[in-house]
Amino acid sequence: MTETSEEPIEAELVDVERLPVAAGNLSSSAVHTERDHELSDDTRQAIEDSIPDNTRRAYGRQWETFTNWCTEEGRVSLPATAKTLAQYVRHLTTTPSARTGRTPAPSSIEQAIAVIRVAHKAAGHRDQPETAAALRVLKGYKRARSESGTRRRKAPAINLDKLRLLIADCDPATLAGLRDRAIFILGFTMMARRSELAGLHLEDVNEDDEGDLTILIRSSKTDQEGNGAEVIVPRGVHNETDPVRVVRAYREALAKRGVTGGRLLRAINQWDQISHDAMSGDAINEMVQRRAARVLPNDNLVYTAHGFRAGGAGEAYKNKAPLSAIRSQGRWAEGSPQVLEYIRVVDARKENPMRGIGL
Repeated sequence: MTETSEEPIEAELVDVERLPVAAGNLSSSAVHTERDHELSDDTRQAIEDSIPDNTRRAYGRQWETFTNWCTEEGRVSLPATAKTLAQYVRHLTTTPSARTGRTPAPSSIEQAIAVIRVAHKAAGHRDQPETAAALRVLKGYKRARSESGTRRRKAPAINLDKLRLLIADCDPATLAGLRDRAIFILGFTMMARRSELAGLHLEDVNEDDEGDLTILIRSSKTDQEGNGAEVIVPRGVHNETDPVRVVRAYREALAKRGVTGGRLLRAINQWDQISHDAMSGDAINEMVQRRAARVLPNDNLVYTAHGFRAGGAGEAYKNKAPLSAIRSQGRWAEGSPQVLEYIRVVDARKENPMRGIGL
């Protein structure tokens, strides 16, 4: 039997004669009052809570940067004019970041424009500021970058060999070392986003009847409504990289310190003392960058937590795992081209037409 929508069934329960389907059914004297524009505190909080933490932080940074620039330039940030937005985009395209020493990628500037528009809409200034001039500035920036050979640098993959180097850098005699090993192993085997790692609770990670790990991801980038996804991580064959042993050792160390519930990944200070504060996605990324800078081949590359996601997909593909299984393990949306980017790198080396021709 063909599955059908439930909507027609629900419609039968509604008295359609009482619906205001025509303008004449509405009272001509109906006028909105202040009551129609009120939101209770809990409803306002529910709206706020629907936005993922990492998105909220990114938007907050973008808006703060824009308002600070407007203050320095003597311009009004809200409502901003189209010329202010265009000038701000020009500023972004010509001002290197203090952190990276480079001007931002076009995608970052597009996000800045979107954030400014969202802030205006939230403040009642719908469709402001007008973006045509700003987008022309951005278009010219993209063309200039292309002509100069500048392109977006992709986060390098952390393959199995690099994973082992990172694991070896973690001292299992310390809680921080046990935690960081768990982050590396779970990030790689789950092909996890850093926000997914940060969101894990102790009760979400369990050893199942088969001796593997069954992990619940409560929400992710492709599951904003929080339906949840279950990921299975098989046990390994080497003590140092076996996900089951690594996670078990970390959990046992937490239990000895009285931590048996709540977030899996906790902040740990320089004296190896645990905090009840959860590690954020940014903190996970900073830890990965710090350890990678110490032990991985430099080659002017900046390794990030995203490298585990790319590396896990690549190593699985090398091992002849089907694309559908890789996509499911990494929770890529159906039709997403991103996972293909990771496996194309593998094919580009393995099936390169110049390989083995006798050069």
